[in-house]
Amino acid sequence: MRIIAGRFRGMALASVGKGDAAGHLRPTTDRVRESLFNFLEHGGFGDPVEEARVLDLFAGTGALGLEALSRGAAHATFVENGRVGARIIQENIAKLRVEQQADLIRRDATRLTARAGEGATLVFLDPPYGKNLGASALRGAERGGWIAQGAVIVWEENSAQEAPEGFERLDARRFGETWITVLRKVT
Repeated sequence: MRIIAGRFRGMALASVGKGDAAGHLRPTTDRVRESLFNFLEHGGFGDPVEEARVLDLFAGTGALGLEALSRGAAHATFVENGRVGARIIQENIAKLRVEQQADLIRRDATRLTARAGEGATLVFLDPPYGKNLGASALRGAERGGWIAQGAVIVWEENSAQEAPEGFERLDARRFGETWITVLRKVT
């Protein structure tokens, strides 16, 4: 895995190795990540990445949030409770030297506590496929004040997702076996 574009373009990310089956570590491939960011940039969503406050739920290796930082996001918060994933995120943050722009929260993404301050303007939601964890994590993050009004949510799953209450679905596209559903927080 590597960073696709921006100031860290071409930098290799920490190896996943054998992964973490128990933690459902399933990194977004370089090809899907490139397509996803091109889709965000040219899909009529404005520029949701530039100066964004990113929340990367079920962050895995952190590749989505780190790609956003490379492309101009102001800050990224990674939420990952898997032992291997959290270690890889820490390695990647250090490797890119973005410690001042990144936070790692070791917690189940469906159980975030309340947050003070500004919410995220761009949310990556990449739960283990088929376990119905995405909607639960999204509702919890919204209740906890983690998501700003008007935020763009990028939900990666094995099927297109419907917008939960308080969100509108802007688009859904298939990239190989992966579906990307783009939402906006409206209330």
